[in-house]
Amino acid sequence: MLTRIITGVVGIALAAFVIMQGGWLYAVFAIVLSFVAWHEYASAFDHLGKPLARLVGFIAISLFGTAAWLWGSAWLVAIATFAALLVFAEAVFRHETFAVDQACFSIAGIVYVGFSFAHLILLRFLAQDVVLATPAGDMTLGCAFLWIMFLGTWSSDTFAYFAGSFFGRRKLCPAISPKKTVEGFLGGLVGTTAVVAALGCALGFSVPLMALLGVLLALTATVGDLAESVIKRYAGVKDSGRLIPGHGGVLDRFDSVMFTAPFVYYFIQVFGLAGV
Repeated sequence: MLTRIITGVVGIALAAFVIMQGGWLYAVFAIVLSFVAWHEYASAFDHLGKPLARLVGFIAISLFGTAAWLWGSAWLVAIATFAALLVFAEAVFRHETFAVDQACFSIAGIVYVGFSFAHLILLRFLAQDVVLATPAGDMTLGCAFLWIMFLGTWSSDTFAYFAGSFFGRRKLCPAISPKKTVEGFLGGLVGTTAVVAALGCALGFSVPLMALLGVLLALTATVGDLAESVIKRYAGVKDSGRLIPGHGGVLDRFDSVMFTAPFVYYFIQVFGLAGV
């Protein structure tokens, strides 16, 4: 437990520094994390005896991150298209050792990891010309919403954990995650809604709109957590990796964020918040 706490504190401090610095440091940091996440995903299928298209994955994921940083979101579809074509080309030329199911798992992983971390970058660099006055100092709209996304996601996990520990009785999804309870989920839902609404109020956004974002964030974070659990159960692994002492791998720590980051990015677009 002590190792977990120390690692968590150090991780949060490092994340805060990188987020606030922004620029190339943030983009490169996110791309490196995406490389590790892809390695963990592919390693899970190695455990099943189904090696994936690792090289194509690393190339595509590096391009996803670069596009999100320098070229814009319009490039993501093009990169995903050519990655899929390359993976199936590999299935043709290596048909004796690289089967169709391996190609499909490869494409799913490339999109799962590549799109998610690309949106972490897109969100940070969104609306750089819009600067908000916050209790923590001036920051761009993208940076502010990145913090809302992270704090909302962490709130979902934290409130769900404590509500489940004290009041948990009914299992939420025992076949996938035996420890999650309905009461824990409801606690996470209420807590996240309150936290995101409070952050929105502090930043001058519509409180009802931000409360809606909080509700949807809690739902999205839960699905993201369960999605990674499904992958690990299918592959027969307990943790995605051992990079972070006491916490497992990058996928273990970013499973919810990989769903909430794209969601927050498009929530901003749908409700026109980038023009504030």
